[in-house]
Amino acid sequence: SHVDRLVAFNGPMSSLCRQILVRPLCRHQFLAFASRAFSSGNEVDLVVIGSGPGGYVAAIKAAQLGMKTICVEKDPTFGGTCLNVGCIPSKSLLNNSHYYHMAKTGDLNNRGVEVKPTLNLEKMMAAKAGAVKALTGGIALLFKANKVQPINGVGTIVGPNEVSVKKTDGSTENL
Repeated sequence: SHVDRLVAFNGPMSSLCRQILVRPLCRHQFLAFASRAFSSGNEVDLVVIGSGPGGYVAAIKAAQLGMKTICVEKDPTFGGTCLNVGCIPSKSLLNNSHYYHMAKTGDLNNRGVEVKPTLNLEKMMAAKAGAVKALTGGIALLFKANKVQPINGVGTIVGPNEVSVKKTDGSTENL
């Protein structure tokens, strides 16, 4: 196996190389490193299709464990449906709507806060967009910090160890 060839080489530096390569790495990290050492160069250990809550966490964790990881995302921003158009934006709008409702129906007035509310939908939408931008930007920073390579495009599993990515520019890349 690749690991046997990497660890079992002989020579004056073999003991030192084992200390440098094997001791600081856990077994799964070493196996990922060893298999890459004998690969053609364009191979990766893990391709994650989609950067939703499951995808981005899996990609980051795999990279932290020493795997060469690519995350394929069809949308221009990371985070999937939940972060971009689902959970986070809807919760932001619901939260701000609740504040408006409390002011409008007198809940705040009963607590000693007297206001005549007006709804500024533009500002509510800007607050929602700000929350989404902060969180999608956070995923991008985590990818960069953990060396996860992002690719924009649509990923398709075409074989047991192969993913084809149709990129946004129309080109195709096989991983």
